[in-house]
Amino acid sequence: MILDQTFKNKDYTKKRLPKGEYENCIFENCNFENGYLDNQNFMECEFIDCNLSNANLAHTIFKEVTFSHCKMMGLKFEECNDFLLDFSFQNCTLNFSSFYGLTLKNQAFIACKLVEVDFTEAVLIGANFNSSDLKNAVFFETNIEKANFVKAVHFNIDPEKNRLKKACFSTDGLSGLLQKHGISIKY
Repeated sequence: MILDQTFKNKDYTKKRLPKGEYENCIFENCNFENGYLDNQNFMECEFIDCNLSNANLAHTIFKEVTFSHCKMMGLKFEECNDFLLDFSFQNCTLNFSSFYGLTLKNQAFIACKLVEVDFTEAVLIGANFNSSDLKNAVFFETNIEKANFVKAVHFNIDPEKNRLKKACFSTDGLSGLLQKHGISIKY
């Protein structure tokens, strides 16, 4: 087990991060792009200004992990070990990533770029999409009850194909719920 370590300015694109259980560790400005993070355990860790784009996350455990200002494009989070899966994202770029079928209650996506992210069949009850860009993100048979979309932009959610009970939207976001009907909303 690796405890209370800080990994700063490391490049794991050629040589992978050693397999292990990382607890209460900080990864700052590390590059994991196209690398292998499979079968790793991260508990109470923090990733700051890291590039994890297209990394292999198969069977990886993320428990109480925070990602801030990270580039995380093309990740398949549904391949992670979903037991105790708990993470949050702030100011991250998650474009082209997938959360297909995951249960992520109260998930935080704060000020993130979520362009073309797949949320199909995910359970995102109470999720917070505050100030996030959801351009072309896919919501299909997604449970987003009690989710916060008040300051989210560019989303297109079909209320007939998703569960929206008690979700919050601003009046500016109403067009994202009515787009399929071709209704024009003037402000």
